[in-house]
Amino acid sequence: MKKIIKSILLCIATITIFSIIPSISNAATTKVTDEETLNSAISSADYGDTVELQNNITVTKPIVIAKELIIDGNGYTITGSSDWTSTSGNQTMFTAQFSDAKLTLKDINLQNGPKYGVQSYDGATVILDNVSVTGFRYGGVLANGGNVEVRKLHLGYNGTNANNGIEIDKGTAATNNPTLTMNGILTSDSSENVVRIPENGNVKEFTVTNAEGTTNKVVVAGGNIVLTDSADNVISETAIPSDVTANADTQNAIITLVVNRESNKIVVDLGKTITQDLLKSHIKLAENYKIDGFYTDEQYVNEFDFNTPIDADKTIYVKISEIQNNQPENKPENVVTEKDETPKTGVPNFIGIAILVILLSAVIISYMRKKDKIG
Repeated sequence: MKKIIKSILLCIATITIFSIIPSISNAATTKVTDEETLNSAISSADYGDTVELQNNITVTKPIVIAKELIIDGNGYTITGSSDWTSTSGNQTMFTAQFSDAKLTLKDINLQNGPKYGVQSYDGATVILDNVSVTGFRYGGVLANGGNVEVRKLHLGYNGTNANNGIEIDKGTAATNNPTLTMNGILTSDSSENVVRIPENGNVKEFTVTNAEGTTNKVVVAGGNIVLTDSADNVISETAIPSDVTANADTQNAIITLVVNRESNKIVVDLGKTITQDLLKSHIKLAENYKIDGFYTDEQYVNEFDFNTPIDADKTIYVKISEIQNNQPENKPENVVTEKDETPKTGVPNFIGIAILVILLSAVIISYMRKKDKIG
């Protein structure tokens, strides 16, 4: 019976392995060196294939992808030409289009273009894994009714009058709401509009989520979309239009800590209490200074209540003072030190001498007795 069971399990394992092998072996890698071979490789690629850059490439028109595809830049750069030839409505360098599309950009730099560097449109997914985007006129990344996942992304300056890093919007023809997922590291040369929702956009609802262990988080707090670092310090915050609904995996609030008129902001969980230790971990004091208390007013009259859950954004004023290390020790006044009036008789010394004399006498007497017996 055991042999039959083993045979059945072996057959199942064999069938499983052979069913997996075709899917692995069918994924191909095509190496490209210029715009022509890049477009050709993308056009002929099967689902799940990889297109691999062999050097820097300049492109003259947008690239639209409607399949699952990996573009591995090998650290090279794709630059938008100053002689951009396309006149279509879509002028983004890379667009993943519709729900069947899943574009992974890996180890690649995108620079210069008439609109955006990359966008996910109407249900498509874009994964940014060690990508740099800079120099695009409208913005760096656009979640246009699609899904954007950040694994490792650096944003240079993108935009004209103002920086525009990641824009969350929805085109008039799009049927899906945009989503942004943080799953790694997001850095930016500017703290302005790193993540934003346009005032005049069409989006009415969007979702932000944070994968477990992500370094940066994108949260919703106090009517703003907020980017934080690994310690929950606020890097960037941008107002969410009043007619837009934001869905987030956590509810948050912003605490503004004011120390000597200098302030920094942190993100905390809404509806939960905070501790003094948490706030202290976000305060850098000059040497020889200490914290005397936390207050809700800058006159340091009303102490902050750490037992009350946070129900909205708060400003907390931190009272500090210098540690007076060189001050003489304060002694009680009118205290007279009592003088020891005990006579110094030296009794302990006399006792020791007496014992020594007794021992010495005993030795001499014993010796004399032995001598008399001998004599």
